[in-house]
Amino acid sequence: MFQQTIKDFNLNFNALNEKNSVSEGDLMTGHISFVLTKPTKITSVAMALAGTANVHWSTGGGGGRRRRRRRHYSAKLDFFNFQSVIVQDNSAVGAQLQPGRHVYPFTCQLPHGHFPSTFRGVHGQIVYTLTVSIHRRWHMAKNFVTELNFVNRINTNQPELQAPLSGSNNMTLCCLCCASGLVTMTASVVKKAFVPGETVNIVCEFSNASSQTATPKVVLQQKQVCYTTNKVNKKMVIKNLASVTGRSVRAHTSDVHAGITLAIPAAAPLTISNCSIIDVDYIIEVSLSMRASPDLTVLFPIILCDTPVSAQPLRYS
Repeated sequence: MFQQTIKDFNLNFNALNEKNSVSEGDLMTGHISFVLTKPTKITSVAMALAGTANVHWSTGGGGGRRRRRRRHYSAKLDFFNFQSVIVQDNSAVGAQLQPGRHVYPFTCQLPHGHFPSTFRGVHGQIVYTLTVSIHRRWHMAKNFVTELNFVNRINTNQPELQAPLSGSNNMTLCCLCCASGLVTMTASVVKKAFVPGETVNIVCEFSNASSQTATPKVVLQQKQVCYTTNKVNKKMVIKNLASVTGRSVRAHTSDVHAGITLAIPAAAPLTISNCSIIDVDYIIEVSLSMRASPDLTVLFPIILCDTPVSAQPLRYS
């Protein structure tokens, strides 16, 4: 069996933050290293930065007498693709490198632009890569690919992200032909923007004039929508990422105040609203459930971003 000529490849870049993420315009520095097991002629060592988004899903197919023809939908976007050279030998045969470890520093800058954050979903993904290619004469290039955690850092000083959200809803329950009583719910959250791993405090007020016990519940929903390039076709996936159930509200009670806390998963992807083929949105659904009745709900659209957002200070009159 032939011995591998290039082995123990490593790419190390200096972390710019504790999350080891990168953003538009960031200057990345570091070094690459690899081991040669025998004398080798290298013509060049190149580096490529790329950002892409792609989606794919299928419809139809399956069994049965009315089997539909299976159709496939896909789309792809290229955000950027920049290449640079770390080592270049202009001779016809390349530079002769001796066996052992070789180390080369590199510097590269991510382009400026409003690019979406890294994402991997059910039917689509947004991926940023740093690829190092080692070229030898009469050989195919040896490629080493590293994925980058790219973050679209939004302006978190926007007042609408810091402002509290509130909503209310009500309904009258009916038991056969008789009205059972009015059920009302008011809920609020302190702001609109959160970071993954943060805890959301939901303040609720309930009045239950019905004859049934009501159970409050809070759910964090993620909505993924993938589109074809012309947006004629789309595919939607809704996932519940977290949920918590509050203390039951007894029948014939009013002015019941409750605080419910919901932990956002630390691994939740960031909101994506700046990609033409992938959207990722989040909703906090506060509901009040009663037996044999539709849920009473209040919805709060929220944003997950990379930078903590402070709530607006309370104003006293």
